Amino acid sequence: MVSLYQAQKKIYPRSVTGLFAKWRWFFVYATQIFFYGLPWLQWGERQAVLFDLDTRRFYIFGLVLYPQDVIYLSGILIISAMLLFLFTAVAGRQWCGYACPQTVYTEIYLWIEKKIEGDRSARMRLDAAPMSAAKFTRKALKQLAWIAVGLWTGFTFVGYFTPIHELALHFVQWTLGPWELFWIFFYGFATYGNAGYMREQVCKYMCPYARFQSAMFDKDTLIVTYDTARGEPRGARSRKTDHRAAGLGDCVDCTLCVQVCPTGIDIREGLQYECISCAACIDVCNGVMDKVGYPRGLIRYSTENALAQGWSGRQILRHVLRPRVLIYSGILAALTIALFSSLILRTPFKVDIVRDRATLARIVDGSKIENVYRVQIMNATEKPQTYQISVSGLQGIQLVTEPRVTVAAAEGLWVPVRLQLPYEGAKPGSHEIHIDVKSEQTGQVSEKSVFIVPR
Repeated sequence: MVSLYQAQKKIYPRSVTGLFAKWRWFFVYATQIFFYGLPWLQWGERQAVLFDLDTRRFYIFGLVLYPQDVIYLSGILIISAMLLFLFTAVAGRQWCGYACPQTVYTEIYLWIEKKIEGDRSARMRLDAAPMSAAKFTRKALKQLAWIAVGLWTGFTFVGYFTPIHELALHFVQWTLGPWELFWIFFYGFATYGNAGYMREQVCKYMCPYARFQSAMFDKDTLIVTYDTARGEPRGARSRKTDHRAAGLGDCVDCTLCVQVCPTGIDIREGLQYECISCAACIDVCNGVMDKVGYPRGLIRYSTENALAQGWSGRQILRHVLRPRVLIYSGILAALTIALFSSLILRTPFKVDIVRDRATLARIVDGSKIENVYRVQIMNATEKPQTYQISVSGLQGIQLVTEPRVTVAAAEGLWVPVRLQLPYEGAKPGSHEIHIDVKSEQTGQVSEKSVFIVPR
């Protein structure tokens, strides 16, 4: 029988310390303080960031968005994609190595695993040992801690869509709705499974970014590199040995760079798509170089051109502003300016007009033609607003309903609007008109419609 799957041993990443490990933990703290803390932040009398699907309102600090504002969401997604393309062209997969949620939560779950089961060798011995009370206790504690982090993550995720204070109260009272329960467990299970078990499999096989990143790389992209000319031929030696006289390079073949790699690759084999540029191998290699008395940088951040031509750090920086980077930067700047300009200039209320389909046109008292409309006014501010409705575009047309309407804060209101035109002298057909809605505080919106005169 031929297996269609590649056999792969479990990866046990070794603990590592150093400059880049500190940077990784900085981003772990920064991203998780932001993610877990933001839903609890208040803005006036409401949650600062809330995507309220029930009322179809998106609150982002002082900004209130409606489903009609989906263009802004599309703009944010496009800008994020362009930012990722730009960052990848300049610095490779450092987003993956430092701030990607998969990397961040894997780092958290690995930290829990190390605290309960020990470092790499201890975990390997524990897994190889037969089941015992001590092993069961350690495994159970780890699972409980993993599940707790996953459920808290799922609870926080749902707190972006349901007011988190209400969600916490419902949780304490055991009155959570079915959808809240489903998404808490679903997102919690996804976090638990991805960070606890799948780990590098997500980065290597599931994440599409690993597959198309090569299209954004060139020989001036910053990547984690192994200096082959300096390190080879590799081999073990004593500290007293003159390795140059013995025909050896600086690499002592300790394999620590492989042991600390979260995806289990050997960086000495060259650039590989599995590398997430986390720089764990750089930290551990620098530590080994310090111990044996060799210069640091056998494994370092560099570019293919810099490695081949022996460039300095200043020369590498001079090659950052190349055509692809300038194109990405120009598109990103244009999109960002357009988005923020649109947000700043947008009128903080929206108007939608629907003709009354039951009665297109009718003759009323006074020999006048009447058309009936329904005008929706959506107030996108945090205060009640009073709006003045008027009509223009057809000589003699009059508004016969109450022209002033008050709409509550962040609410929408359907207003019946009746327009009349003297029948005498009116030309049959459809006539373009403008229904204007004006607020003294927030500006004016004008919407087109038609006034029908029957034959």
